[in-house]
Amino acid sequence: MSNDRFSSALFKETRGPAFFRILAGKNAPFYVDALSALEREATDSTEGISREVAIGLIEETLEAHPGVEFEPDELAESRDLREKARNLLDVFIKSHWLEEPPRRDWRRVILFDAHGATMIAALKKIAWPDAAVFTDKITGVCSMLADDASLAEQPWQTIENCLANVRDGVNELRSMQKSVQRHTRRQLEEETIQGNLSVVFDEYTDQISHSCYAALVRSRLPIRLPDTVERIAGHIYNDAAMINAMQEEVMKRFPEITADSARSRVHAALDELIELLELVLPMADEVDRRTADFTRRSLARFRYLQDVTGERRTELKSFFEVVNQSLSGRKLQQSNPSLPELPQLLLPTVKLPAGLDTLYSPPNRRPPLEQGAFEDEVSDADRESGLDDMQRTIRDSLSVARANRLAAALPGGKGTRIESDALELPEDAAAGDLIALLLHAEAPDARYRLDVSRVADENQSPPVDTISTTHVERFAVIKK
Repeated sequence: MSNDRFSSALFKETRGPAFFRILAGKNAPFYVDALSALEREATDSTEGISREVAIGLIEETLEAHPGVEFEPDELAESRDLREKARNLLDVFIKSHWLEEPPRRDWRRVILFDAHGATMIAALKKIAWPDAAVFTDKITGVCSMLADDASLAEQPWQTIENCLANVRDGVNELRSMQKSVQRHTRRQLEEETIQGNLSVVFDEYTDQISHSCYAALVRSRLPIRLPDTVERIAGHIYNDAAMINAMQEEVMKRFPEITADSARSRVHAALDELIELLELVLPMADEVDRRTADFTRRSLARFRYLQDVTGERRTELKSFFEVVNQSLSGRKLQQSNPSLPELPQLLLPTVKLPAGLDTLYSPPNRRPPLEQGAFEDEVSDADRESGLDDMQRTIRDSLSVARANRLAAALPGGKGTRIESDALELPEDAAAGDLIALLLHAEAPDARYRLDVSRVADENQSPPVDTISTTHVERFAVIKK
């Protein structure tokens, strides 16, 4: 790596700050879309794209951005769309995003700069990030450094592999942090309960909770990392033979450096490895904190959407928007509750379509009554009264036995048919006997069956008979 400052090396490669300037102005959305279209076309054409094709792509992007306003130094006087696109192509060439190398023939070919392609790829990765992942790279580092045989055989190669893996692991943790933060921001931007639940269960649960976050928890890093750092600082640093072996390996790869420089590289690699491993646990704790914050905000957002969904949603939403704008960056103190003028929040008229009966009424709890003791002695009169009540209850019950008794009392033997108008029932129990007879006609224990004329002829109205004081459709009782 060169000893030049980062800024000097960067602008030397991009040939000036104009390479980045077009991405920082108010017209940056147009420039990003135009450069993306040019880069995509240049990738498909290995020999470059013609000037006319490049102008056509810029012209299409201008049509997709009708409100773009260029600065005087970006575009001269107002002109037609084709002329604007031609002028903007020259802007891309001057800022070194595009190249137009001189040719001996008449053709004019546009090439997309390699640094520009790298920048477009990085911008696309920022705009459409990959799903967060967490692999076993860091746990693999712990395992490699715990393997004494492999470490003694190839110490420098093992340290290099550990450095590469722990760098990738730290980047994975950063990606997890950013992904959780991105889902939290999306959750707060959702306007519907369906969108809220979709972010939680369809996106966050699938991309983070069930994959990378579960892998982070299973890796048990808080237990393994302190032992690994202690092993590097206490064992490898103090092993002179291992340090000398790594120093010799570095000198074989870089013959031009001295022994002291090689030893410094070895120590720098070990220091970087310790520093990166010590970063892992704080970053994992930050992932836990952001995950908990996402859960809390998701629940709060869900409750908010539940509360403001309905006829008064627009009014409530505008009220809270005014509150957020008025109290941005401030906290309400009980000692000085100074509130700005807020819009009136009127409650709608409360109506109960079904009256107060639709509201929940808690049961009235009554104190338990003391049960008095029954007398042990029962008189003969009490026994006779109980037997009379039991007989009356059995006699009056609408059971199949009552219906069978009524059918058996009818004149005739098995197969006898008695019409309903010929039934003679006692006045005191006529209604009960008739109901029991009709109720249990289909019972398997019934000793009779009923024949109804309406079943045979449905087109004529059936006659009606009067039994005692009850009107009933005509039927016939047939003894079994």
